[in-house]
Amino acid sequence: MRLFILGLGYSARHFVRRFGGTFSHIAGTVRDPGKRSDLPGIEVHAFSGGSPAREAVERVRDADVLLISIPPGSAGDPAVTAFADALAGRRRKIVYLSTIGVYGDHAGGWVDESTPPQATLDRTRMRVAAEQAWTDTARGDVAILRLAGIYGPGRNALVMLRAGTARRIIKPGQVFNRTHADDIASAILAAVKHSDGGTWNVCDDEPAPPQDVIAYAAKLMNVAPPPEEPFETAEMSAMARSFYASSARVSNARLKRDLGVKLACPTYRHGLDALWRTGEGR
Repeated sequence: MRLFILGLGYSARHFVRRFGGTFSHIAGTVRDPGKRSDLPGIEVHAFSGGSPAREAVERVRDADVLLISIPPGSAGDPAVTAFADALAGRRRKIVYLSTIGVYGDHAGGWVDESTPPQATLDRTRMRVAAEQAWTDTARGDVAILRLAGIYGPGRNALVMLRAGTARRIIKPGQVFNRTHADDIASAILAAVKHSDGGTWNVCDDEPAPPQDVIAYAAKLMNVAPPPEEPFETAEMSAMARSFYASSARVSNARLKRDLGVKLACPTYRHGLDALWRTGEGR
């Protein structure tokens, strides 16, 4: 199988590191190939939303599997338009990485894939539109993976504590789901092998308040956690504050049932324990 990745972001790169041997050829796009020396074994093409190079178009046309992790912009998903001709006329597996943010705020209540999107923020409305654009392009044969908060090697509470950037923002009743990069990689591979399209939540079993994750990481490191900060008075960017606008508990039952994914890190504690053992945060 030939794989083309539109947007070699964190999750896509982790997938290649874990399961790249599944594919006979891997190519993908980044904004500036000259700044990316961390992608050995991947044929890299420049793409920042404009007209793609002919070589990139040909690779998309020949690909058996497309993995899309480029976020949409105000004008929609840039890849759908840019690669429209290459995407036409050939059946292939398409996996689109979306976000559980499309569900919006449910005051901590449970949601699943049957819950209608309730996107009130611009970025989540754009995600819903991008999901539909890829569904239309693939004539329904697309796997949409809605990812929870992503963490993994180099990107976790242990690293943040060591760098002095971790904060414990307290908003009563606030809960988030998370997902380890290993489990995202497993979900992508399962979606590639699955015969049909569909929508699946990729998240852990235990939605939890964000401050609990920081406190647990501090306990592993045997350091004092950062002080609690009330959400109402905490200094935060508009983007950071917007992530607290939604609180929901997201079910992963369909991921386990339909795709047979067994989570390596079913809770944030499993994930942080594993990362600590590999030396993260030291």
